Amino acid sequence: MRKFYNIFILLVFIGCTRDFEEINTNTNAPVTVQPSLLLRQVIYDYGEQMSYEGFTAGNLLGQYSTALDFNLFDRHDLKSPQLGGNPWPILYQNLRDNEILLNLSQENTAFAVYEGPARILKAYMAAALTDLYGDVPYSEAFKGNAETVTPAYDSQEAIYLDNGGILNNLELGITALENYTGTIGLEGDILYEGDLSGWIRFANSLKIKYLMRISAKVDVAPQLQSIFNEDNYIVTNMQNAIFNFTDGEPNNFRLARLRIGDFNNYVLSETMEDILKALNDPRIERLYRPIGNAGDNNFKGLLNGIDASTGVSVADYSLLGTIFRENTGLLDANFMTSMETHFLLAEAALKGYISGNTESLYQMGISQAFEYWQVPLPENYIMNNAALENGVELENIITQKWIANAINGYDGWIEYRRTGFPQLRTISASLNNNIIPVRMPYPAEEEALNSNNYAEAANKTDGNSINVPVWWDE
Repeated sequence: MRKFYNIFILLVFIGCTRDFEEINTNTNAPVTVQPSLLLRQVIYDYGEQMSYEGFTAGNLLGQYSTALDFNLFDRHDLKSPQLGGNPWPILYQNLRDNEILLNLSQENTAFAVYEGPARILKAYMAAALTDLYGDVPYSEAFKGNAETVTPAYDSQEAIYLDNGGILNNLELGITALENYTGTIGLEGDILYEGDLSGWIRFANSLKIKYLMRISAKVDVAPQLQSIFNEDNYIVTNMQNAIFNFTDGEPNNFRLARLRIGDFNNYVLSETMEDILKALNDPRIERLYRPIGNAGDNNFKGLLNGIDASTGVSVADYSLLGTIFRENTGLLDANFMTSMETHFLLAEAALKGYISGNTESLYQMGISQAFEYWQVPLPENYIMNNAALENGVELENIITQKWIANAINGYDGWIEYRRTGFPQLRTISASLNNNIIPVRMPYPAEEEALNSNNYAEAANKTDGNSINVPVWWDE
């Protein structure tokens, strides 16, 4: 299952001519982008940067970890990103690069094999963007210098449902892959090594995810039942859409490259501590370390959003596990997995959207999650500690998905917003009136560079408030 990639983040351009003296251009200027290297760059850059973002800022919002200092973001001043908390430029840069790849696939038949992955990645990144911020520039964005540099904001509903939107791009991506009859292989693919069937399964799992995300607004049952019946989604960890980090630079998890003081800024949250200990869940030993001032194997969490001026000793709380610093070769950049797919299907079955067995899907999600995190599943964990019928079934499903997604903290926070689970805490020293935010604020550069369109979007969100829900959460 482990794969090694020595990835160089670059674009290679080809510029050549037979008649140098007859052409009044700079032949060293870029004229063609190699799609294989562009695909590799988009996958790696997005996965590497958003894994870091999700684990630093996202994990604070999702209450997986607590920041001891540089913690305005943890106190819910989301307009003050510090060690993380500004995914906007990451998302737009990669969506723009991906748009170049999509255009190349449509302009040159030799590159047709790239259309499916480009559409699927566009849907995936666009969903991350709109689920964090709500209405965002979309239909006029990602064009570079070819179109307006002040794009209008599209509604989240349109981004999900219109032609060219998230669900439509997943459908078009699957169709492009199924209809591809060329002999040129998909190169630069660090998710599936050119296996087009893997991309189809990835796309179908994403369809399940995004249909469930909008299920309070749209009748999604027929589409979900159809996908479930076809059984062509991610069902094992061997089919996960991931790439592996390494133990050493340049491809290790970025948290391993922080100064030790920055790494030690993050400790186990009280929310995560209580949930894992209530379940007697051994994954706490993979994700965190015992506290420094204890001689036994004791784990201690801290309530999110402390007032850093009060002074807290890092030795009194559990730091992040070695998998996030010393042993990042055991860690993945996680796009979509079997565990998440099964938890989504378990929820769909519970709500009557599909005819599947809720309990078996839930249990498979747990089994796949323990395997993913390389922790042995205790013999009685599923039937006793984490039994579906213990308490609220939906809460159990979402909580297990939340634990499993510990490297994708933004997703944990998004699913909390959608479902209300797990039950997050009122933080210690809130800068948001003790309210847990329900969207990210548009960054300051939007107000400066796209002022008219920003003003319209800000008006719809009560002055760019982090307490105004997105469309599927209204």
